[in-house]
Amino acid sequence: MERPDDRVASVLRFTAELVAWVATPWALSTYSWLLAVLAVVVLIGLPTVFSTPGDKAQVIVPVSGTVTILLVLLQLAAAAIAAWSAWPVWAAVLVSFLVAATLVTERQRWRWLLSEDRQTG
Repeated sequence: MERPDDRVASVLRFTAELVAWVATPWALSTYSWLLAVLAVVVLIGLPTVFSTPGDKAQVIVPVSGTVTILLVLLQLAAAAIAAWSAWPVWAAVLVSFLVAATLVTERQRWRWLLSEDRQTG
């Protein structure tokens, strides 16, 4: 199975990741600045270090497609939950639509990541 063309999905996924990176520490900063910093380290660090071969050009620690999908779900959940916690309703609604659109567009990539006959080239 060849890697699908996921340019739209990549744009939506990256936008949702940016929202998670901003909204999560924003929401957590009311409780603890240490939690806010830790959230950024986790949200940026885990997907940087752990990736599925063929999904990224540089793989530091190779993991299965399931782990990559779980990391994306972590980012999407953080974006949605933090937006509803820290931002006005209109912004949280927009983030919720972004997360929903990302989930829809990620399906082909996730099928590829889970496939047994995944081709990386």
